[in-house]
Amino acid sequence: MTPDRATYERGTALRSKHALGAILATLVLALTMLGMHPATAAEPVRIMPLGDSITGSPGCWRALLWNQLVDAGYTDIDFVGTLPAQGCGVAYDGDNEGHGGALVTNVADQNQLPTWLSATNPDIVLMHFGTNDVWSNIAPDRILAAYSKLVSQMRANNPNMKILVAQIIPMSPSTCPECAQRVIDLNAVIPAWAESVSTVDSPVIVVDQWTGFDTATDTGDGVHPNDSGIVKMADRWYPPLADLLTPGDSADTTAPSVPSGLKVTGTTSSSVSLSWSAATDNVGVAGYDVFRDGVLVRSPSGTSYTDTGLSAATTYTYAVRARDAAGNVSALSDSVTAGTAVDDGSGNGCTAEYRVDNDWGSGFTATVTVTNPTSSTINGWTVTWTWAGDEKVTGAWNATVSQPAQEVTATNAAYNGTVAPGASTSFGFQASYTGSTTAPTLSCTAS
Repeated sequence: MTPDRATYERGTALRSKHALGAILATLVLALTMLGMHPATAAEPVRIMPLGDSITGSPGCWRALLWNQLVDAGYTDIDFVGTLPAQGCGVAYDGDNEGHGGALVTNVADQNQLPTWLSATNPDIVLMHFGTNDVWSNIAPDRILAAYSKLVSQMRANNPNMKILVAQIIPMSPSTCPECAQRVIDLNAVIPAWAESVSTVDSPVIVVDQWTGFDTATDTGDGVHPNDSGIVKMADRWYPPLADLLTPGDSADTTAPSVPSGLKVTGTTSSSVSLSWSAATDNVGVAGYDVFRDGVLVRSPSGTSYTDTGLSAATTYTYAVRARDAAGNVSALSDSVTAGTAVDDGSGNGCTAEYRVDNDWGSGFTATVTVTNPTSSTINGWTVTWTWAGDEKVTGAWNATVSQPAQEVTATNAAYNGTVAPGASTSFGFQASYTGSTTAPTLSCTAS
C-alpha cells in the first residue's frame, strides 16, 4: 500500500466515522425527545502496543494478533495509540505507540509516555521495547530503570493497568556482532525485575518473545521480523493477552484452583526461597499472592519467590493463593514454615523446616528438613523447639530426639550430620496430643 493510498483510506475512514457519529447523535436526540434513553454500552478494553519500529513500522504482528482475538470472540477490544495503522494487507485496528528508532531510556528520560497515555487511556499495555537501547550498548540495569519509570507512569494514568512486557526478539545485525549477547543479557534480568514491580491490581507479566525466534529465518535484516517472524510474535502475545480478556459480554466469576506443592527451596540468614505448582483457571491465572505470617508480601507472576530482608534465626510461615485478571482469588494453599539461618561468623549455620505429614486428631507424623544455606560444610546439627500444648514425641527416625518436658531436642544421627553447602537432610517423628496442635518455632544450630 502506497503512502498516498493509505492517506486516502484513512481520510475516507475518518469521514465515515464522522458521518456515523452525526447519525448516532441525531438518533440519541430523537429518543431523548420521546422520553426514551438509549442503553449505555460497556466500554471496550483498550490495549496499547508500545515500543519501537518492531511494534510500529509496520508491526504487522499487531494485525495478526487483532484478528486472532476477533476470531476467538474477543470483540469488546480497542487497540489504542497516537500513531495510525500501517499497511499490512488485512483489515485491523492498527492504532499503536510503536515509534521507529525510539530508545526506551529516552522515552523515560524525556517523559514522553504520559502524553500518549492521557490521549488514549489504555487498560492493557503490550511493551516490546529496548532493541535500540541494546544496539546503543546501554546497560540492562539502565533499561530496567526505564521500564520501572514507564510502569509508574502507566499506573499514574490507571492504577489497575495490566502490563505485558516482552523478553525481546533476538537481533544479529551485521553492524553489531555484540548485539546478540546483549539481548540475552537483557532478557535474563527481565523476569526478576517484573516480579519485583508486579502488584495485585497491576500485574506485570513477562512474555517470552525470544525463545524459538531465529534471526536467520524470522527477520529480513537481523532485527525486524519478516512474515514468519510476525506470526511467531502474534502467537506469543495471544495467550497471555487472552488471559486478561473476557470473551463477549460474559463475566468471569470463577476463582482459580488452589496452588499446590508449596515448599521451601532455600534459605539464608536473611531470605527464604519458595516454589509451588501452578494453579489452573477457566480463563487464565494472572499471578500469585505470597503471604508471610498472614500478611501479603509480594504478588509474583510466576511460581517461585524469594523473600528477602528477613531477620536471622527467625521462623516464618508462608502460604500462597492464585488470582486471575478478573480479580478472582483462590483459597490459600497449605502453609510451610521456614527458619532463617544462624551464622556464627565462621560460615556455619543451618535452618529447619517443619511439615506435618499426617494428622489423625490425637496424633500426627511430621518431617523436619535441615538445610545448610552457607558456603561451608556442616558436620553436625541440632534442632530444638518448645511445644505450645501437651504434644509428646512418641517415636523418631533419622535423629536422636529427647523431650524432658515441653522442650524438644533433636540431634543428627551418625550418618546424616554432614551437610554440604546448599544441601539438605531430614528426620521424622510421631507425636500424640489432645485438643489441638500448632506448628512450633524451630531453631537449628550447626557444628
